[in-house]
Amino acid sequence: MDIKALHTISYGLYVVTAKKDNRFNGQVANTVFQISSEPPTVAVSINKQNLTHEFIQAGRSFAVSVLAKDAPLSLIGQFGFKSGREVDKFAGLNYKLTQSGLPYLAEHTLAHLEAEVNQTVDAGTHSIFIGTLTDAAVLLQGEPMTYAYYHQVKRGTTPKTAPTFAVAQAETGPVTTTPRYRCTICNYIYDPAQGDPEHGIAPGTPFEDLPGDWACPICGAGKEAFERI
Repeated sequence: MDIKALHTISYGLYVVTAKKDNRFNGQVANTVFQISSEPPTVAVSINKQNLTHEFIQAGRSFAVSVLAKDAPLSLIGQFGFKSGREVDKFAGLNYKLTQSGLPYLAEHTLAHLEAEVNQTVDAGTHSIFIGTLTDAAVLLQGEPMTYAYYHQVKRGTTPKTAPTFAVAQAETGPVTTTPRYRCTICNYIYDPAQGDPEHGIAPGTPFEDLPGDWACPICGAGKEAFERI
């Protein structure tokens, strides 16, 4: 069986947030989809190991920030490769609250949704939370970030708790004779041919010539965390 066939299914990239007592948490998700229009109903798939799963179960509601195509990798890293059990993911970020007091990102976000959970489906490692829309607004005009764009253009990686992790691992990428370097923390790959234009590193810059303070665009690890591949 070739699980890369799953690459033909299109995905977006979102930040799903929830509230428990007076605490906020959120995570990156690629499985957010509309179930019906009357009443407007959406669903999200969340790994049971994630703190966001616990928060959604407790609060019985969730919010979704639809990321714009130009959202920086650092923002995705903040919500995709850090644990809310260890850090405040919203520290230093510009966010606002929905009508029910759930956080959503106020920058790099095309729209936000809020839903009240009315059904939970057990999907093995994940739960599918189905909710009726209670709040929604368009914030910006632009193109949404797609999972394909995140991987193919931004060269982003996939957390182990994501539904598509195994598929992403199966994708080895194009064969190249130029040495590349993988972050041992989040698996981001620095390709000298492409550089890191988002952080001022021009295409063609060898890894050895990166500034000493350059850090992984996703998780923020230093050069010492990279290995040659």
